Amino acid sequence: VIKCKAAVAWEAGKPLCIEEVEVAPPKAHEVRIKIVATAVCHTDAYTLSGADPEGCFPVILGHEGAGIVESVGEGVTKVKKGDTVIPLYIPQCGECKFCKNPKTNLCQKIRITQGKGVMPDGTSRFTCKGKQIYHFMGTSTFSEYTVVADISIAKIDAAAPLDKVCLLGCGISTGYGAAVNTAKVEPGSTCAVFGLGGVGLAVIMGCKIAGASRIIGIDINKDKYAKAKEFGATECISPQDSKKPIQEVLAEMTDGGVDYSFECIGNVGVMRAALEACHKGWGVSVIVGVAAAGQEISTRPFQLVTGRTWKGTAFGGWKSVDNVPKLVTEYMSKKIKVDEFVTHTLPFDKINEAFELMHSGK
Repeated sequence: VIKCKAAVAWEAGKPLCIEEVEVAPPKAHEVRIKIVATAVCHTDAYTLSGADPEGCFPVILGHEGAGIVESVGEGVTKVKKGDTVIPLYIPQCGECKFCKNPKTNLCQKIRITQGKGVMPDGTSRFTCKGKQIYHFMGTSTFSEYTVVADISIAKIDAAAPLDKVCLLGCGISTGYGAAVNTAKVEPGSTCAVFGLGGVGLAVIMGCKIAGASRIIGIDINKDKYAKAKEFGATECISPQDSKKPIQEVLAEMTDGGVDYSFECIGNVGVMRAALEACHKGWGVSVIVGVAAAGQEISTRPFQLVTGRTWKGTAFGGWKSVDNVPKLVTEYMSKKIKVDEFVTHTLPFDKINEAFELMHSGK
């Protein structure tokens, strides 16, 4: 058993507490990782808020991390002690019907136990003050050591800077893949990206790499426009600057609508606007943002009858074990940006400040 520091969420809506926790050794087909760097994501904040129907407390949150394998359980063959790795919230077992189907990346092998906050055998590897602490998204990267299933881990280039590539565990991969895998953006196309946070910027990057000729960024926070343009946005607009609905504004700007739109906020009203901003006959709108539990999307069926397509994406459609190492290689060869997404680097005990910076849009 390793004793180390972790940020524990004891209950919903309260700040995280830095505590000493005990991390049990890995069981069969499990891997214990020394986490070197982790990022914070809105998904962590969503669960912490209490709005997540799958949220269990007390829990160690975090799902964008990178580290070094400390030890492996019985039967683990893909990684060994000392390997550099990224934990994966969407695993890839290679055996279930989802993994065998090229159309999806949603491996279901450990989905049920992962959603309940436990390891595949139904138990937790974390304890604190004599209490069992739940796992989060199969990763729990807000701990100096964590234990993950051996199908929830990608071995990456040992030379990669972990304080940067940890972002490939969720946000950047999700946005980039939404453009290149889910939408399959084509050269010369026109795109609209709703929400210019980390995921939205990654979508813009993907659209640019795919050869889009026009990329319109949409956000009410104008402080985000300069960064969006650095990533490839050709122009940025705010829905608050016009009395007309944003979908009408976009249709006028683009002679009938965009070829591809992306919703990167998790707001069902914006999801509708993003669909309706698409061009009749061929427009494709991709939902990337995660809406709160129980919310529903709506539009007039005529929008779809007249040739628009509504799609969704999780982790950008990447088969995780196969593709995360390739994304690291793309970053190392400067094909994709990663460093530019990092705005602040804080010590672990300032993790609550990181959440405040995220909420304030900084």
